[in-house]
Parts: sequence; structure tokens; C-alpha cells
Amino acid sequence: MTRRTFWIAAAIIVLLAAGAAWWRYGRGVPVTTATAGRGTAVEIVYATGGVEPVRWAKVASLVRERIVDICYCEAKEVKKGDTLAQLDDREVQAQLRELKAREAFLKREMDRVSELITRGAATTQSYERASMDLAQVRALMSVQNEKISEYTILSPMDGVVLRRDGEIGEIAEVGQVLFRVGVPTPLQVVAEVNEEDIPRVEVGQTVLLRTDAFPDRKLTGKVREITPMGDIGAKTFRIKIGLPDDTPLKPGMSVEANIVAREKLDALLIPADAVQDNAVFVIEDDRARERAVKLGIRGTRAVEVLTGLNEGERVVSPAPLELRDGARIRVTGARS
Repeated sequence: MTRRTFWIAAAIIVLLAAGAAWWRYGRGVPVTTATAGRGTAVEIVYATGGVEPVRWAKVASLVRERIVDICYCEAKEVKKGDTLAQLDDREVQAQLRELKAREAFLKREMDRVSELITRGAATTQSYERASMDLAQVRALMSVQNEKISEYTILSPMDGVVLRRDGEIGEIAEVGQVLFRVGVPTPLQVVAEVNEEDIPRVEVGQTVLLRTDAFPDRKLTGKVREITPMGDIGAKTFRIKIGLPDDTPLKPGMSVEANIVAREKLDALLIPADAVQDNAVFVIEDDRARERAVKLGIRGTRAVEVLTGLNEGERVVSPAPLELRDGARIRVTGARS
């Protein structure tokens, strides 16, 4: 390669590099913009929870035994005291029969001792001993009858069987929930709120609900109750959100709850992603000028600007991390 060819090639490389640099930087950093405008500023507290009836109960087994009979009564009405399931009670029934036999024997023994006393052939101490043995057996029978009652699972309230878990032949464990019985309406959402957000939640606040089951439907509720004591381990507080009678939500659905903690009309709003460290980049000709702003209500999508920005001014949104004050920019689109 001749010296002349070498210098021509080097010049071409420099020109290409300069052209690439100009293409990348000389035209400006590509950005999208948003215009500061008036609207309603909303401060949201986020929570998650599930739908359940206001009045309902879990019905669990108190003993470990095999299920020998169970009602197929999901979605059906039941009355308080109706039998929902029967556990195998043959062993405890046999024990009761044994106690009854002992009771009958002791009753005959008391009759015999009474007759002997009338004839002067027995003492009153013998009668008192037989009476005490009979009372003891009858007390054991009372305890046994109470134990037998635990083998019959009854409805604790008037309502509808919302769910049944268990089949004939399965072993019911102690504490295992076999039925959920409740009144279908009214419904509520029981949700968990982070402890740092709970000071902003009050009874009566409007709640915007979202669930994948009804993605395009507006679902609302009201904060009805706030549990006074939180969960130290989870660092959350439980709240209950009342639902209207015509809600399409069903018990057992999971929902996202957006609690409207504060609302302000006619606020100056910009997208939340336009703000970096309490500053925004305002568009001035083909430059981005950094400007400090004072913010008010901070929502998940938009924030309120109290000072530092005027209505109608355009800001970079989202603001690139590498953007600097006075940088040349190239607007590639505008956000509504």
C-alpha cells in the first residue's frame, strides 16, 4: 500500500467515525415528550386481598376419623344444626354402650343395697358408695355423649354451602376445613395494607378494584373497617372493603385494591416518569433544560406539580438517566 492510499483510507475511516458520531449524538438524544395539563390528582394506597361474604364460617373437623357420609349440598341452602357430614363413630359408640351397661349394673346394685338397708343387713356407707359409683359413670356417659357429638359435623348457621372439601372414605384431620357456609350477600374484600401506608387509610374512602376476571369493568367499594392491630411478621394491617349488592365479584376471587387516599381537582399534572430527583427536563427549542419542581400528590401514573412548571410546557417523558441539562434532543413522539 502506498503512502497516498494509506492516508486516503485513514481519512475515510475518520469521516465514517465522524458521521456515525454525528448520527448518534449530533442530531440529539431521541426523547418523547408530555405536556403539563390540568386534571384530577389522585393519591393511591395499594393493597391486595380476596372477596368473601360478610357473614360466613369455616366448618372444620374436631377429630381425626374417616368420613362415612357427607352431604352433596354445594350452592344449596342449609339451616343451623343441619348435618353436613358424619364421621365413623363406631368405637366411641361402643364405649358408650359399655358405660350404659355399667350404669345398669350400678342401678341394680343400689336397689339391692337399699333393700338390704331396710332389712338391717347393710350400712348407709354401702349405699353412699354405690351412689357415688353410679354418679361417676353417669358423668363419664355425659362426657362420652359430648365426644360422640363431635363425630357429626353440623352447620353453624343458616346460609348457603359455599364450598365442600372432602369425600366419603377420606380421613378428616383435626382442624381440616370441610365446609364453608355463609350468606352470599353482602360481600366484602379483606385486604392487606403495608404498615407504612396505613396512616393514610380511613374508613369511608373510595376503593378502585381490579381483577383479571373483569378487566374492562369498573369495580368500586368503600373502606368499611380497619383492624386496630397489625401483623408484626408481615408488617401489614388488615382492612375490610364493603362491596355494593350488584357487584359481579364472587367469593374467593383475588383482587387488587387502589384506595383513594386523597383527591384534588384541577391540578397541574405530568407523568410520574418525567420526574427525577424532584426535577424535570423542559423542552426549549432543541435543548432539554433541567428545572427543579415542587410536587404535591404523587400517583402511580401522574404527579401534581405545585411550582416550577407552567401549564402547556412540554417535558421529557420518560426522562433518560443519561440526559443532562442543555443536551441537544430530538423529539420522536408525544405522549397524551
